[in-house]
Amino acid sequence: MKKLGFGFMRLPLNNPNDATSVDMNQLFKMVDIFMEKGFTYFDTAYVYHKEQSEIYLKKALVERYPRDKFTIATKLPLPRVNSIEDNQKIFNEELEKCGVEYFDYYLLHAMNRERFEKAKKFKSFEFIKEMKSQGKIKHIGFSFHDDVNLLEEMLIEWPETEFVQLQINYLDWENPSIQSRKCYELATKYNKPVIVMEPVKGGSLVDIPNKAQELMKKYNPSASIPSWAIRYAATLDNVMMVLSGMSNISQVEDNISYMKNFIPMVDKEYQIINEVVDIINSSIAIPCTSCQYCVDGCPNNIPIPKYFALYNAELQALNKGFSTQQTYYENMTVSMSKASQCIECGKCETSCPQHISIIAGLKKVAEVFEN
Repeated sequence: MKKLGFGFMRLPLNNPNDATSVDMNQLFKMVDIFMEKGFTYFDTAYVYHKEQSEIYLKKALVERYPRDKFTIATKLPLPRVNSIEDNQKIFNEELEKCGVEYFDYYLLHAMNRERFEKAKKFKSFEFIKEMKSQGKIKHIGFSFHDDVNLLEEMLIEWPETEFVQLQINYLDWENPSIQSRKCYELATKYNKPVIVMEPVKGGSLVDIPNKAQELMKKYNPSASIPSWAIRYAATLDNVMMVLSGMSNISQVEDNISYMKNFIPMVDKEYQIINEVVDIINSSIAIPCTSCQYCVDGCPNNIPIPKYFALYNAELQALNKGFSTQQTYYENMTVSMSKASQCIECGKCETSCPQHISIIAGLKKVAEVFEN
C-alpha cells in the first residue's frame, strides 16, 4: 500500500456547525480521485461525525467499489462498552454500518489508562482476537493517547498486537505530554508497525506563522505547507501509514501530489523543521487538535475547540486593532454557551487526548473575548 490513508474524521460539510451535513457529492469525488491514483486505505471510527462516519464510508466507498480494491480500518469505542456482550453488539453494528463482512484493520480506540482497565475488565482485546480467528478482522491493534510507560504495559499485556496508531507530527515529536518520539521508538523496539494520526495536528500545522511559512517556501516554493508535516511522518522507517483527515478535493489532490511517488525528507529539511518548531512553540497558546472528544461530555455543550482556535488566532494576529476573532466569538455565543459558562466539572480534561488544561484555557478565552 502507498503510505497515505484517507481519514473519515473531518469530511466536507454543507453546514460547518452540523457534523452530519456531509457533502456527499464532493465526498464521492474525493474518494474517486484517491482510488484512481492507487491509494486504498480508509480510516473511520464509530464516533466520528456523530456516529455517522461509517455510514458515509459505506455510501462513498463500499457501495461503489469491489471489496478487494480497498482497505478499511475502524475502531471499537471503549466508552460505549459497558459489558462483555457490548463488544459483539457494537462490532456487529459497525459491520452493518460499513456494509462489509470483515475489517482489514480493527483497533481499540483512543486508549488511555482508564480505557485500558475497561478493556481488560470487559475482555475487549480477547474479543477482537476471536474476531480475527473467525476471519472477521485481518489485523488487530489500538490507537493510543497516553504516556510511553502505559504503552509498554499494553504491549506486554497484549503481545498479539500487530500495529499501533500513534499521534506523530513534528510539533509533538518532543512534546512532554504527547511523547511522540518516545512512543514511536517503543513501538519500533517491540516490532510493531506504526500508523500515524494527526500528522498536521488537526490542521494547526497548515496555518502556521508567516515566518515559519517563509522558511519552507524559500527552500521549496512549490511544496505546500501541509506536505512538510505529512512527509515528516511518512519518512519514519517504522511508519506503515499516515492518515490525513481530508476535508475537500484540493486537500486530496495536494496530498496525492507528493505521496504518489513519495520522497523521504533530507537533512536540510529537518533543519528547517526544527526552526519552524521553535517559531510555532513561541506563538501557539493552546495546542488543541479539534478532535471534539471534549465536546461530547460537556454539560453546557461549550464548543471548546472552536473557542481555542479563535483564542490562538487572536494571539497570533498581526493586527491588534479590529478583531475578526472577537466578531466570530460574539456570533457563536448567540446560539452556543460562552467560555465563562464552564462549571469546571472536568469531564473535558479526562477525555482530552492532548492532556490540555481545558478549564484554565476556557478562562483565558473568557478573559480575552468576554471582557
